[in-house]
Amino acid sequence: MGSERTFGSMGAKGILYPVPLRISGNHLKPGRCGETIMTDDITRAAELLSTHRASIDRLDAILIHTLAERFKRTQAVGKLKADHNLPPSDPVREAQQIQQLQKLASQADLDPEFAKRLFAFIIEEVIRHHNKLKS
Repeated sequence: MGSERTFGSMGAKGILYPVPLRISGNHLKPGRCGETIMTDDITRAAELLSTHRASIDRLDAILIHTLAERFKRTQAVGKLKADHNLPPSDPVREAQQIQQLQKLASQADLDPEFAKRLFAFIIEEVIRHHNKLKS
């Protein structure tokens, strides 16, 4: 038994109507409606979606590696602070950093409030690590 697919047929006024066809071996035969085969537009959209997703996956990997490198640097800072009995948090620097990052986000067409929340979370995590080193 062959699989059933729906192929498009151009009707009056350029309207695309589904035409039920059954795939039997290497031949297409009229049949009942089954799963829908992708049209050229849908195929192109699926390919583009796949390309975008692959790009997003690469960017996610870059983010993870960048965050890992950032945390290596902040761990070194935390150790230095702990060794010299400095406070784990520097609210003035943190406020300046968040303000600068919001400006960069705005220039990059990224929501500055999102950037603020994201980096506030990152800074909170850094301070948590610094507190662990101090104790």
